[in-house]
Amino acid sequence: MVSIAGSKKLKRQMAPRFWGITRKSKRFVITVRPGPHKKSYSIPTAVFLRDTLKIVASLREAKTAIYSGKVKIDGVVRKSLHHAIGLMDVIELENVPDIYRLVPSEEKLLKPIKIKESEKSKKIVRVSSKTTINKGKLQIGFHDGRSTISDTKVNIGDTCLIQIPDQKILEVIKLEAGCQCLVIRGTNAGQIGKIESIEKGTFILPKRVILALGDRKIEVPTDIIIAIGKEGPVIQIK
Repeated sequence: MVSIAGSKKLKRQMAPRFWGITRKSKRFVITVRPGPHKKSYSIPTAVFLRDTLKIVASLREAKTAIYSGKVKIDGVVRKSLHHAIGLMDVIELENVPDIYRLVPSEEKLLKPIKIKESEKSKKIVRVSSKTTINKGKLQIGFHDGRSTISDTKVNIGDTCLIQIPDQKILEVIKLEAGCQCLVIRGTNAGQIGKIESIEKGTFILPKRVILALGDRKIEVPTDIIIAIGKEGPVIQIK
């Protein structure tokens, strides 16, 4: 029978460069299963341990660590080799003192940075959808696939600082002129700038912002930036 979830492997030549894998040692590599992040913007858990962090030497060791429940992502134990780890996810490893968060950088689309113990219960998520339900409450969907029901007023494109894993909204960062934003994709990925103005979308062009990056200004679509704070980042991203 054909697997409904698709193939569990991928040709190494087709894997994203930010995975950090070798291209010619073997033909195939484990791939990402459908989940919280898009396939092209995430890393499978086994590859993250073996090739990105290089904390295990082989896939066998990665399997042992994952299946024994030693890997937590956003405060939840994940026992799948194929679980997608993506933008702003927090990764904890049993018996390892370092805690990591995945952020974009100028070299890679996703790069793990070490964060403080006090930061592991906080995460920023971009609002990707909202639906009004009973009694005026909103069902809010975020960029990492999670959703929550709240009476907090937000708009698509805004950012929420949430507590993980219970998803309590701690703060809302509005996507508006004057706020600081992080570019998450493209040639300027990893750079932080200040929004000068917001341009409405048209039938042809998406909604976009004029972003000041140092001494230059760029125009980018709102779907490749994430608001991180009014004066500066509300969490550690560098």
